Amino acid sequence: MRLPRNTLFLLAADLALVLLAGWAAFWLRFNFVIPEEFVQLAWRASPWCVLAYGIGLSLARVYRQVWSYIGLPELRQLAGGIMLGGLLTTAAVLMQRMPSFPRSVLMLQPLIALVLLGAARAGWRTFIERRTLGHGGRRMVIVGSLQDASDALRALKGSAQWQPVGIVSPIAAEVGRSMQNVRVLGQTAAITDICEAVEAEAALVASPAGSRDRREALMNASGSRVTLLTMPRPDEWLKTENAGPRRIELEDLLGRTPVQLDEAGLAELLSGQTVLVTGAGGSIGSELCRQAARFGVGRLICVDVSEYAVYQLEQEMRENHPQMHGAYYTANVREVDRLRAIALKHRPAVMLHAAAYKHVPLMEELNEVEALRTNVVGTLNAARVAGECGARRFVMISTDKAVNPTNVMGASKRLAELMVQGVAANFPQTQYVSVRFGNVLGSSGSVVPLFTTQIARGGPVTVTHPEIVRYFMTIPEAAQLVLQAGLMGRSGQIFVLDMGEPMKIVELARMLIRLSGRTEQEIPISYTGLRPGEKLYEELLADDETTEPTPHPKLRIAKTNGSLPDIEAVLRWIEEAGPAPSQEEIRRWLRTQVPEYAPR
Repeated sequence: MRLPRNTLFLLAADLALVLLAGWAAFWLRFNFVIPEEFVQLAWRASPWCVLAYGIGLSLARVYRQVWSYIGLPELRQLAGGIMLGGLLTTAAVLMQRMPSFPRSVLMLQPLIALVLLGAARAGWRTFIERRTLGHGGRRMVIVGSLQDASDALRALKGSAQWQPVGIVSPIAAEVGRSMQNVRVLGQTAAITDICEAVEAEAALVASPAGSRDRREALMNASGSRVTLLTMPRPDEWLKTENAGPRRIELEDLLGRTPVQLDEAGLAELLSGQTVLVTGAGGSIGSELCRQAARFGVGRLICVDVSEYAVYQLEQEMRENHPQMHGAYYTANVREVDRLRAIALKHRPAVMLHAAAYKHVPLMEELNEVEALRTNVVGTLNAARVAGECGARRFVMISTDKAVNPTNVMGASKRLAELMVQGVAANFPQTQYVSVRFGNVLGSSGSVVPLFTTQIARGGPVTVTHPEIVRYFMTIPEAAQLVLQAGLMGRSGQIFVLDMGEPMKIVELARMLIRLSGRTEQEIPISYTGLRPGEKLYEELLADDETTEPTPHPKLRIAKTNGSLPDIEAVLRWIEEAGPAPSQEEIRRWLRTQVPEYAPR
């Protein structure tokens, strides 16, 4: 195999340094005056030395390294090649039986060779880094403790785009210290002043996702011209070529520890199987489709009432999973015959039911009967069809608003949970599970898209109440935990997701304003008052008194009491209520079905 010219040049340079190391070893052995007879020995040994070290360095694959990015792993690899070359040289010299050859030279030469070859590589990397930094990299400070900043500095080494000029640490004791010749210039509270002093254009937040340090950096940097950046998440490294620092996002500030999934169990449940998702075009439904595709489903059946949502999902899936068999239906879960026809045609092993009306104020006035028809009847239809087609698992997406509901939407979802439990008794071969969770960042109808639109318009950002709090999680996290609950659950169980700590909506609004590079003076926040049916806080019932633990740290099982409703009576009442029952009539009936429902 012909070696590239660059590799031949590097090999020749290394072997020249190896020869120099050999002669240096002789000079050191004889106090810099080599007797004539040993000069002859050195010349006789030189060809064997060059051959042995050439073989050793080649076997150690040293010439696959790029000198500009040399680091400890590469130096360890180099040391291995030199050690192998030294052993081969020793073997060659001993086999030649060279008279009185000094053994100490055989020990000194590898050590000197390691110093020379390592210095050559380190010198080249230093030269490249200095040349790169001298050609207009944008000035940047790193925000985080020295421990957090170390990984970011390593990632930025050799970057032509960015030049780290300082570190801003939340730890007072670290101020004045330095790492990789980058000094800690001050604490997080002074980030704006520090960036102005060193003329930094950006601040790279190296603190862990979701940490208080990240939020403080955002709040302290508001109103300045400093752009807040962070390093890509692991999944972004895989998706993006030459991934570098990116703008910090809301998920980075509210981030939580990654979900630990039973990958093997989920692969067994989904791989090669047919999976049907209702509400597939929605935020949660589409993410469930992505996760199912990731686990290698044999066929994915996507059902949604929105033609455009189904079209978008189809385009995405065909692009990202071209080998996957997908079927995309526009259908309404309220039409049981259509849903049954789809399910009986494909016979899904797993059915994920995400179709629902979820917007509290809309369902509270004028549309109450629609909440019942979709959330209750639609769920009943999906659950029955899952049993009829022989599905192994049925998972319903519920909500924290089903806990002690104060609005029609929450009461309809609680009644839907009860309907699923009632159906479970009729189809023992299917495991029926419901999963409750709170607000999902960026989902359709959530506050984040609303706030983003209001900020783009120049404000104001409208918050209903200064004390209103909600639980939040990311869309992928919610979908993954739904699948995990579906894998673990026994029929009739209701799972509660660990949503972490609740957050004030007004704090969320402030973060979004500051992420946009604006201040609250430029984008004011106004309070509009609680909307119909809205609570100041939502309950997940995630404490020890009302839930039971599971093997998964982020999943608990809700303890529920009370008898199950008469399914046929529920269906009959909703059908007989007609297209426009009175608000009082619906609320009165809901209280008979969901005793904990307390409308406001």
